[in-house]
Amino acid sequence: MGFFKKTVRDVPLQGKRVFIRVDYNVPLKDGQVSDDLRIRASIPTLQYLLDQGCSLVLMSHLGRPEGHDLKYSLEPTAVRLGELLQKEVIFVDDIVGDAALQAVKKAPQGSIVMLQNLRFDTREEEDDEEFARGLARVAQADYFVQDGFGVVHRAHASTHAITMQLPSVSGLLLEKEYVTITEAMENPKRPFVSVLGGAKVSDKVKVVERFVKLADSVLIGGAMANTFLAYKGINVGKSKVESDQKEVLDGVYAAAREKVGDAVDKFVVLPTDVAVAKEVSEAAARDERSVDDIKEDELALDIGPQTIEVFCSIVENAGTVIWNGPLGLSELTNFSHGSARMALSLATHPKVTSIVGGGDTADFVLKWDTKKGGSFTHVSTGGGASLDLMAGNKLPGVEALLDA
Repeated sequence: MGFFKKTVRDVPLQGKRVFIRVDYNVPLKDGQVSDDLRIRASIPTLQYLLDQGCSLVLMSHLGRPEGHDLKYSLEPTAVRLGELLQKEVIFVDDIVGDAALQAVKKAPQGSIVMLQNLRFDTREEEDDEEFARGLARVAQADYFVQDGFGVVHRAHASTHAITMQLPSVSGLLLEKEYVTITEAMENPKRPFVSVLGGAKVSDKVKVVERFVKLADSVLIGGAMANTFLAYKGINVGKSKVESDQKEVLDGVYAAAREKVGDAVDKFVVLPTDVAVAKEVSEAAARDERSVDDIKEDELALDIGPQTIEVFCSIVENAGTVIWNGPLGLSELTNFSHGSARMALSLATHPKVTSIVGGGDTADFVLKWDTKKGGSFTHVSTGGGASLDLMAGNKLPGVEALLDA
């Protein structure tokens, strides 16, 4: 399947200055990058451009700062990128001001300059044209390259307004993410299994509806399973339930029945047992019980052993698995069993095309996997963007690029 937008391979970039939107919204610990997946994922595009003799100007956001808060400085990401490329990255604590302009002007041919956190300026999230003009003035670039897959579902100045200022093409990461996820959704090796977890049904309504249409099995875990179980009339104790999702689930089950008739419960597979606790804490003991035996003062925090076996046997016999959302409260060791076993099943069955959605699921598998994600076919760098793409939504930051 081809990509419908121009990429860095389709335009003459030799010796040009290129302005690149990367997604370096990475976790920091003690002033250092603690998980560099997103930085590593950007390397193929950056290396391709450096090999063409390009000079690079990079921009990204990090976290949700209120104003110019150096706790959210991008400087540690510049340091880590320099280590990975074994090349100096010139960091400038400015975005659209004179310091940024001078840093870019003085940088030698073939160099890399990184601007400060875009979100230090509120105009970034407002898709402000004047801010985009300021960015283009600083970068003095011949082309804009969009390679921040994790942000293309938003129309911000660095994803949308900037494309009005410069000829704009896709980087290699954005192309790979888009093609891999779209291909898996629209042309999967079958059986095609969707594994959905995480907190809320309401966050994933369109994704659930699309998987019901396209997949051969839909496995539901995480806190969202509690909403499904409550809808089925099961008492889930103190567990979080979205009681306002009845209409949505009516629609999901109607579509499922239309597709598979009476085999709905074999198609939309819910937990039959869960791990419970009285409170959410690292010290909470893991108790396991049937979903029919959850007590009033208990919280369902993970899928139970029988459900783990059922889920794993389904994915191990799949052709394609897309997994989005942890299957329990995976940041607590006692309630990460379901997610860990799902990761193990996918990692030990390399014939299965395994796509791990971004966000919390990616964070979990990267901590779990000694190969830093290499045990899976694809670990996405985008949470909201991968969800929107799976849901079949258009992504503003992709639509704005030049057509192939």
